[in-house]
Amino acid sequence: MNGSLKPRLKIFATRLITSNLHRLFAVTRGMTLGVRAACFDEEGRIFLVRHTYVPGWHMPGGGVEHYESAGDALVKELREEGNLEIIGSPRLFHIYFNRSASKRDHVLFYRVDVRQTAPRPPDREIRDCGFFPLHALPEGVTQATLRRLAELHSDLPVTAIW
Repeated sequence: MNGSLKPRLKIFATRLITSNLHRLFAVTRGMTLGVRAACFDEEGRIFLVRHTYVPGWHMPGGGVEHYESAGDALVKELREEGNLEIIGSPRLFHIYFNRSASKRDHVLFYRVDVRQTAPRPPDREIRDCGFFPLHALPEGVTQATLRRLAELHSDLPVTAIW
C-alpha cells in the first residue's frame, strides 16, 4: 500500500470511530459534557496537545463520564493527556456550547496552573504535546483555542459557542 495512503486511512478510521461514539453518546446520554483547560506552568507557558484523530493544537480535556464530577474529569484528563498536576484550585472561566461536536454538547472551560510530573510520550491518542510561550504558539493552533486564549487575556467578549 502507498505510504502516504496509510496515514490518511488511519485518520479516516479514527474520525469514523469518533463520529460513531458521538452518535452512541447522543442515544445513551441526554447531554454530553466535557472539560477543557488552559494550563499554565510557572513560566506562564500554555500546554497544548495534538491528537491523532483531529487536526491542530488544542488545550487538553475530554468528556465527563457517568458518575464522575467535572473536577474529577479535569484532573483525569490533564493527567492522561499531559502528565499534568493541578497546582491550587482550577478556575471555571466559562461554559460553552460546542455545536461542532453535537447538538447537545457543552464544555466547561477552566484556567489552571499546573506542573508536569514527567514528559508525556506520544501514543495512540496524543501525537505531540508541550508548553509554549503565548507569543510563540506552534503552527496549526485551532481557531477555538486562539479565541479562548484571547478571551482569557484581553477584553475580547466571551462568546457562548466553543
